[in-house]
Formats: sequence, structure tokens, C-alpha cells
Amino acid sequence: MAPSENLLRRMARVSPTTAFIVALVLMLAGLFLPGIVGAALLFLLAAGLAGLTFTTWPVQAPPTRVLRVVMLVLLLAGVVTKAM
Repeated sequence: MAPSENLLRRMARVSPTTAFIVALVLMLAGLFLPGIVGAALLFLLAAGLAGLTFTTWPVQAPPTRVLRVVMLVLLLAGVVTKAM
């Protein structure tokens, strides 16, 4: 089994509620913490979203793909804004 398959299996076992709470905490901390610290947390969240989008791209419907790309672009815009 490839290491990426092992990671995907571990991620599949994560509770959706736990994943949501972790993402929410990262988002709020990134928005409220000042400067580069907040930007780094938002970037971490964007990297996770990009990884999830890349991994699940083949099985997503086109409207879902568009929504995920829009969310990723908005999050990265927030990172740039926060870093400045």
C-alpha cells in the first residue's frame, strides 16, 4: 500500500464534526491573530483545502469543483491580505 493510500485511509476515519471544528478554529484563529501568524494559519488551512481538492477532484461533480476552487481562491486572497 502506497503512503498516500495510508494517509487517505486515516483521513477517512476522522469524524466530520472533528474536521469541521478543527477547520473552524484554524479559520477564526487566522482571522483574529495579527499579521504573519494569522496569515500562516490561513495558509495552513488553504494547503489542507488544496490537498483535499486535488485528492477528490476525479470524483467530484463540476459544480462542486467550481465551489472548491472559488473557496480556495478566496482563502488565498485572505492570506495575502492578512500578510500585508
